[in-house]
Amino acid sequence: MVVVDMVWPDQSNHHGTLFGGAALSMLDRMAFIMGSKVLRGSVVTAAVSRLDFAAPAPAGHLVECRAQVLKRGRRSVTVDTQLVAEDLLSGERSLCLSGEFVMVRQADDGLEIHKTALNVTSDPQTKPAISQAITRIAEIIFPGHVNHRGVLHGGPAMSWMAKAGFVAATRHVRRTVVMAGSEKLSFTAPARVGDIVTVEGLVIETGRRSIRVQVDMWAESPLNGERWLCTSTELIYVSIDA
Repeated sequence: MVVVDMVWPDQSNHHGTLFGGAALSMLDRMAFIMGSKVLRGSVVTAAVSRLDFAAPAPAGHLVECRAQVLKRGRRSVTVDTQLVAEDLLSGERSLCLSGEFVMVRQADDGLEIHKTALNVTSDPQTKPAISQAITRIAEIIFPGHVNHRGVLHGGPAMSWMAKAGFVAATRHVRRTVVMAGSEKLSFTAPARVGDIVTVEGLVIETGRRSIRVQVDMWAESPLNGERWLCTSTELIYVSIDA
């Protein structure tokens, strides 16, 4: 599993690079998502081992989080994780951090795993993509992301979608881009506290200076694997390089 994120100034130290705690948080989030998908229950971090900081991730760089399962038990899974930094303009990449996380499903969760098939009929991708490189961002919905009804606020959702669109567009042209507009955005289904949100961005059209990105936001229950489309739109980005 591979997802991306950005290094912002508020996550950086006085050297202008990603703070170690923020990097560990990114990998722990990745391990939680992978553990939830494999064990299908309420999981917690039981142990962290073999942490190796290899290189810094400067502010403004993309970070790519990678996870794969090394070992699985009845209630536990060992996940190998890597954090790779990427200069969005040059494409230069470097391994920054790696480590192993042991995730455990809590004892009060049932042992039966109920899997719900993905309903692909609701997939909104109706236009052919000019790039097969899908940008994915994954987030866990915490109480601070929701309203008084426990439903995800539109603000965080749109922020995540804009981030996925920005990364997809910048990776495609390797130039500095800004958002210029968007198509209509309608929220068709809610996401709630504890759900895992995946945002997918895919470049579908380019002009001389513009890039159009299809962005879809999916939610998934970590308990049973049910997945549903929350919203979809097209975002337009423009290169501002001379």
